[in-house]
Amino acid sequence: MHRFLLPLALLVLAPLHAADNWPQFRGPTGQSLSDATGLPLTWSETEHVKWKTPIHGRGWSSPVVWGNQIWLTTASEDARDLSVLTIDRTSGKIIRDQKLFRVEKPQFIHPFNSAASPTPAIEAGRVYVTFGSPGTACLDTATGKVLWERRDFVCDHWRGAGSSPIIWGDLLIMHFDGADFQYVVALDKRTGKTVWKTDRSIDFQDLKPDGKPAADGDFRKAFATPLVITHDGKPLLVSVGSKATYAYEPATGKELWRIEDRRFHSGSVCPLYGHGLIYTATGLAKGELWAVRPGGSGIVTDTHVAWKVSRNVPNRPSPVLVGDLLFMVAQDTGVVTCLDAKTGQEIWSERLPGKGAHSTSPIHADGRLYFCNENGESFVLAAGREFKVLATNKLDAGCMASPAVTGKSLILRTKTALYRIEQ
Repeated sequence: MHRFLLPLALLVLAPLHAADNWPQFRGPTGQSLSDATGLPLTWSETEHVKWKTPIHGRGWSSPVVWGNQIWLTTASEDARDLSVLTIDRTSGKIIRDQKLFRVEKPQFIHPFNSAASPTPAIEAGRVYVTFGSPGTACLDTATGKVLWERRDFVCDHWRGAGSSPIIWGDLLIMHFDGADFQYVVALDKRTGKTVWKTDRSIDFQDLKPDGKPAADGDFRKAFATPLVITHDGKPLLVSVGSKATYAYEPATGKELWRIEDRRFHSGSVCPLYGHGLIYTATGLAKGELWAVRPGGSGIVTDTHVAWKVSRNVPNRPSPVLVGDLLFMVAQDTGVVTCLDAKTGQEIWSERLPGKGAHSTSPIHADGRLYFCNENGESFVLAAGREFKVLATNKLDAGCMASPAVTGKSLILRTKTALYRIEQ
């Protein structure tokens, strides 16, 4: 069996989720699903907080969990010092606060973003941390020793990096979608050496004859994290860039097909897969949600799109697929919509009671949906065909990072602290 396919085969034979581990952005499957039970329904600063740990600096990366360790990144306010923290899951004590990179001339970062927005990826013995082009490193989880690092990837992130790395077999796969260069790269996770690098193939059609940008970098920038799925027995790397969603062979980086929507840009929503369909949002501002049948070659926009939805489509929070239902929250309005995942038909669409915008991706566990907003409010909804708010909760600061799940606990990162919430 191909050495990159063996871990995928083992994953199929193993339980779908490891209840204590949350190894990457959006969890074990990359689709915000957990098999945990007994998670808390209500909490506040004084209720069901097992511990609260202040986090210095500014960083929107989500926490990842492996065993008794929680890892997350942060950055100094001036974006010059880029650090990773290790936190004891039981006590909340900071085990290690380690500066990884010093950046003498940081790129511009939009005030809404941070210099530490990409979420690490973790596995037994190793954690992979990236800040985009400023630096990527692999650390030994027991000692914090840097095993390898890369600082040679050229990319003007324009408004700051946002895409998180994923692990597939022996590969660490990352996006670099900037104003100047747009590509996907796979590294040998053991050595950090490049296995393949594939440039985005779309012609953005907004360049001057001399090759310089005719408009700002937003038209080429993207923030989404990729997803590896299995379709017709074969692995497929689904990767959202600006103005297009691509399918690649994950072992080689070969592009198989893509869909294009040139009206929108700066893709930020992570793709989903289920019912033989890939669900992808086409842009950061006023994009649409498309259900795409995998297959074909070249540009398959006209032949493989099963349905489209344009109402209340999120531009930052990624949707969640629960059985036959797809749930999504609109970032600015807090309107949650439930769709029939097979047809795209709207089942209900209701506004959450809070006033804050939503940048975090909701998660599903035990028949519940958990939403956190930028105002520190969290909402627990029933994952069903009727809109039902089960609880409304409030913390002191807002959430820019998506929740993690470990055991019977929620790990929530606000703008100022990390919490372990447990009934």
